[in-house]
Amino acid sequence: MKILSVSEMREVDRLTTERHGISQQSLMVEAGYAVARFVARHFAPIEERSVALLCGKGNNGGDGFVAARALAEMGADPNVYVFADASELRGEAARAFQRIKEPLNGEGKILIRSIRDAAEWEKVRGELASAQIIVDALLGTGLRGPVEGLLAQVIDTVNHRDERTRVVAVDIPSGISGDTGAIAGGSAVMADYTVTFTAPKNGMLVASAAPFVGRLTVAAIGSPAELVEEVAKGSVRWTEPWEFRRMPFHRKADSNKGLYGHALIVAGSVGKAGAAALSAQGALRTGAGLVTVATPEPVLATVAGFAPEVMTEPLHATPAGTIARDVFDSGGFAKISKGKNVLAMGPGLTTQEETKHFVRAVMGSRLVTASGAPLPTILDADGLNAFDGCANELRNEERRMLAVTPHPGEMGRLVGCTPKEVQANRLEIARKAAAEWNAAVILKGNWTVIAAPDGRAWINSTGNPGMSSGGTGDVLTGMLAGLTAQFGAEKNWAETLALGVYLHGLAGDLAAEEFGEAPLVATDLIRCIPSAFAQMRDAMQKDSG
Repeated sequence: MKILSVSEMREVDRLTTERHGISQQSLMVEAGYAVARFVARHFAPIEERSVALLCGKGNNGGDGFVAARALAEMGADPNVYVFADASELRGEAARAFQRIKEPLNGEGKILIRSIRDAAEWEKVRGELASAQIIVDALLGTGLRGPVEGLLAQVIDTVNHRDERTRVVAVDIPSGISGDTGAIAGGSAVMADYTVTFTAPKNGMLVASAAPFVGRLTVAAIGSPAELVEEVAKGSVRWTEPWEFRRMPFHRKADSNKGLYGHALIVAGSVGKAGAAALSAQGALRTGAGLVTVATPEPVLATVAGFAPEVMTEPLHATPAGTIARDVFDSGGFAKISKGKNVLAMGPGLTTQEETKHFVRAVMGSRLVTASGAPLPTILDADGLNAFDGCANELRNEERRMLAVTPHPGEMGRLVGCTPKEVQANRLEIARKAAAEWNAAVILKGNWTVIAAPDGRAWINSTGNPGMSSGGTGDVLTGMLAGLTAQFGAEKNWAETLALGVYLHGLAGDLAAEEFGEAPLVATDLIRCIPSAFAQMRDAMQKDSG
């Protein structure tokens, strides 16, 4: 889906009512119930949790009122703190407030407190210390000007909560600009989770907003996806299953391995054989028909032992156990690459000088597929490190099928800035590099950016901190190669790469659910790739139905 500005979001809401007859009240009800379902699902059993909802006087507060009612219907006993007099509430927010005062038919109960000034807040603020879950519905995307006075005090209290308390923001953390991500007046809620509605807003996805947004979930509340596509003027998209509905996942009954491509992975060295093995398994699990790993001869047996489905090619090695330059100079590499559909190069190669020369020689040559088209090439890890100080060599007009997958440190070295500067301008730097190098750029990290040379970009919605461990990037390289092998790169390669990043993060999320974030390792992620495919397929079928 496209990412929206605040004014575009208002227009989507308006057209939802005008064209499709879905009232603003219905949208608020759906939004509030979406928040309640999220809270109930993530913090089950919700009947045993203490929940405090902080509600302002606008529509964001109205969403909070609906969420409180829904949580009570689920058996919870939420406490609602309203930072306004009831007479100040208007429209749908006023109606939602009246609704939470109605009887609950024996389910949970709702305690309501109206807080109008700092003195009243001081009397009750201690109650927040006992809340296990805080729902922030103070200020929405309509924020104008700095947050001051009472609400600034409330936000400060929330941000100094017990470390075990979790905060869920409604639509956007209070105090964050929906367009720029700026913090109004220095006060903004630091949420653990944000449940936004219909589509992400521009300001949520800038790097400075990330610590406040936490993990972002987009909830559908009734606005058709086509409206978002129509109204949004930008070219940046948020990955979701619907994005990939045109991908040819279905396999015909008379299929054979030759129909799904042959991926060549150049990876590994003495001490880093696992990088090659992880990449190979990532390619296999994403459906490549054939996978060959070309690796230094001293580690070939180790790599082959990880997966019997993988074919191998021994490469002449340096005394250090890395790929020797003469592998390219002798013409042997051209023979190995013949008949392959994609080349992935870099994991575990090291930065040994001969190996760097080999990488740069390969990248400066014109390798082709069986049809004579340029061989799609994915450059990762030490493959990128070979270009430190000479990133201009990445641009090659004769080789138009290149994707690079740097993390912020690698990107900083390539473009001549610090990792901190990269993180502060992730989208801009990725798009600029994609245009300059005529390559797809996959800038890894929280909300991985996929930027195409033509200016299109995606921000990835999946993944978690548990994936910050050795080997997960190698798996991604293999997954990108496996998908490219079977889907090709002549059409919509950038979308295929975005799919690979999405599935990689989703597999990581499923692994984290099973093993936890801290214990998660790269092989756990590989085991969860089939489940990621199944979950995405189910989501696409649901969307189409």
